[in-house]
Amino acid sequence: MFDVQVHILLQKDSTGVKEALDQLSEVGWAKKWSSQPYVSRRMTSLRELTTLGIKNAENLAIPSVRNDAAFLFTVVGTTGFLGVLAGQLPGDWGFFVPYLTGSISLIVLAVGSVSPGLLQAAIDGFSSFFPDYQERIARHEAAHFLVAYLLGLPILGYSLDIGKEHVNLIDERLEKLIYSGQLDTKELDRLAVVAMAGLAAEGLKYDKVVGQSADLFTLQRLINRSKPQISKEQQQNLTRWAVSIGS
Repeated sequence: MFDVQVHILLQKDSTGVKEALDQLSEVGWAKKWSSQPYVSRRMTSLRELTTLGIKNAENLAIPSVRNDAAFLFTVVGTTGFLGVLAGQLPGDWGFFVPYLTGSISLIVLAVGSVSPGLLQAAIDGFSSFFPDYQERIARHEAAHFLVAYLLGLPILGYSLDIGKEHVNLIDERLEKLIYSGQLDTKELDRLAVVAMAGLAAEGLKYDKVVGQSADLFTLQRLINRSKPQISKEQQQNLTRWAVSIGS
């Protein structure tokens, strides 16, 4: 029986995964699964987030440009330095090589404007050289996994590229509600907590959160697909509350 359940957990079948985890919970193998299925939204302030240990809570929703700036600075600095060195080459080489080297920065910017995905892929690869990159990803994704597990939401897949949507948390029933724009308040609250868990985990450890863009995009998509629609003030409170619960 256990082997069958493990096999189901490895399949991308949300219903099967949930049923398998429910069975494992009943026999004591997954005691924390769906142990916190209900969460209720309330008014939450930035001061409360600070009290919980979130660093720079007022800046959580501001997208980080650390990786982008570091990448562009490195490209411009490196090509500029190489251009100066190439200027010492004899003859026409001393003119053409610096010109070609200097144009690399312009090419990078042009690619970013025409095909942002390619530039983002380069930035993601460059970001892996930051000493905190792996730890940030591990902390961020583990938070999504843990909170979803406690709320009883099966996880079907994930990616380890910081700044992108990483974790596929939504089962078939919730997918139908989202696509039809019928996500109710109860389900919105649960999914909001999962979406903000990674951001909260980073905020508890680091002064500046890097991987919040995808989380905030996910939350906004959920809000747009929910009924009844909530005001801007309610959206901001939902974000703060979800971060507090995810902490």
